[in-house]
Amino acid sequence: MTGGAVGKGEEVPDVSAPLVRASGDVTETALSELYDDRPVLMVFYTNDFSPDCVNEWCSFRDYGWFTSTDDVRVVGASRSRAATHRRFIDYLDIDFPLYADTELALSDAFGVTYRALKVFPRSKRSVFLVDADGVVQYRWVGEHSLDPTRDQPPLAEIREAVEEHAGGEPETFGFS
Repeated sequence: MTGGAVGKGEEVPDVSAPLVRASGDVTETALSELYDDRPVLMVFYTNDFSPDCVNEWCSFRDYGWFTSTDDVRVVGASRSRAATHRRFIDYLDIDFPLYADTELALSDAFGVTYRALKVFPRSKRSVFLVDADGVVQYRWVGEHSLDPTRDQPPLAEIREAVEEHAGGEPETFGFS
């Protein structure tokens, strides 16, 4: 890694953390277990239930393309604990699994850990598309000058990256 966030074309370290699934199951899961059958869209966010994170996950949930394709697995990661993730998943009715990255091991591996107000460590809002070989094919990292968690991921740009690198045809919803 060349300082800062892992870049496009770089391999991500294989780290593990507790993964909370929509069913409520929690298992220690290595990142490589998720991308071994299809690419992973790794989404880092600050905290469950913060207004900006609720907006972000609602936009992923409501942008139905992410849930209607088998071409990519969307996975979130924040410092929130597993029990909080369970409540967050239920509250927002999302079907994406969420890593409980309480020690910021995943955030550190991707190079997106920073200190809010130079005191509180947390993840920058960021999105990485990791292919089946563990190589980053797309990267977006929030760089807001006051707080990197204020930026919102560009969903259309992310979708284009997934379609380009993970396959799949654009959904036309019956229109040609």
